[in-house]
Amino acid sequence: MRTPLFDRRDFLKAAGTSFLMALAPTKRALALDTDAMFATAYQARSGEYGVAVLSEAGKILHSVALPERGHDVTFDPHSRKSVVFARQPGTFMLVFDHTGREEPLTIPSIAGRHYYGHGVFSPDGALLYVTENDFDNAAGMVGVYDTRDGFRRLSEFPTHGVGPHELILLGDGRTLAICNGGIETHPDFGRAKLNIPTMKPSFVLVDRVSGDLIEKHELPEKLHQLSIRHMDIDAQGTVWFGCQHEGPASEKPLLVGRAARGKELEMLDMPESILGGFRNYIGSVAANRSAGLIAVSSPQGNAWATIEARTGKVVAKNDLVEVCGLAPDGDGFLATTGAGLIVAPGGKETDDAQHVWDNHMLRINLRKT
Repeated sequence: MRTPLFDRRDFLKAAGTSFLMALAPTKRALALDTDAMFATAYQARSGEYGVAVLSEAGKILHSVALPERGHDVTFDPHSRKSVVFARQPGTFMLVFDHTGREEPLTIPSIAGRHYYGHGVFSPDGALLYVTENDFDNAAGMVGVYDTRDGFRRLSEFPTHGVGPHELILLGDGRTLAICNGGIETHPDFGRAKLNIPTMKPSFVLVDRVSGDLIEKHELPEKLHQLSIRHMDIDAQGTVWFGCQHEGPASEKPLLVGRAARGKELEMLDMPESILGGFRNYIGSVAANRSAGLIAVSSPQGNAWATIEARTGKVVAKNDLVEVCGLAPDGDGFLATTGAGLIVAPGGKETDDAQHVWDNHMLRINLRKT
């Protein structure tokens, strides 16, 4: 899953005391006095791009420069390595060590492919699965990389759709859930969306070992311009997903849904006062499994909402300018914004005037939850 959870002792065993000892004394103290760390891409106010490891208090423990804008981050507790992915249609992913003791490794996309900003490790950390675009054939692909051989690209298999974005690994350790956004792009045209009138988003389940399609679900024809983009999984194994509407602004389709194996997709009904405020755009989805909550954010709507996973009821709405990054924290969520704010549960804010935080945030637990 996108937010790997593990015990503090397991983390120290996996990372070794070198993680803490490699930090400057003040940063080491911050890391010791925290329940978790967080990783997120950013843009500095001076223009440079990077990825940062943050304490729970919002302090930067370590950062790595990026050649261009990053998107999401995934973490492998076995190797204590993270991978940050370029924003689509990016052509790099960067492997980095949280301690900074090892040089980052940049993995360029192969000819005819670009990355879509997301990836996930296999349970043993041996393989990395990355959403990619076969842009000459307008086909979504999953690239498979050998993490124990310098992230050598081993193979690929189709996502059975166009414009794949986020993928996560389900609890069985073998099934990948993939959001096919349905939008065709080509690097010759930058980020231009080439097939809006004919797009067909889908949610698929794929066997990561064989590459076989297990299930494929498409939205009704009237919702064919509702691009399925981001997702997370709750404690019961239900996948929650968020969408971005590419149709007329006057239309106000439902934007959040859930999926369970063997069942049709279910779109979540929301009060108009909340749904309308999202301005047809969900930018991030995060699950707090221990609290039984789901959070969705809309940077366009300057708002994010909390949903009770059991009932699907919206239990809170928060107004926050340019909010997008979300990660579980305590009984709620930590949120980051493009205005440089980090907001903790309860509303405590950390204002970093030097950084613009990007779309996603990864939580790495150091204590039992």
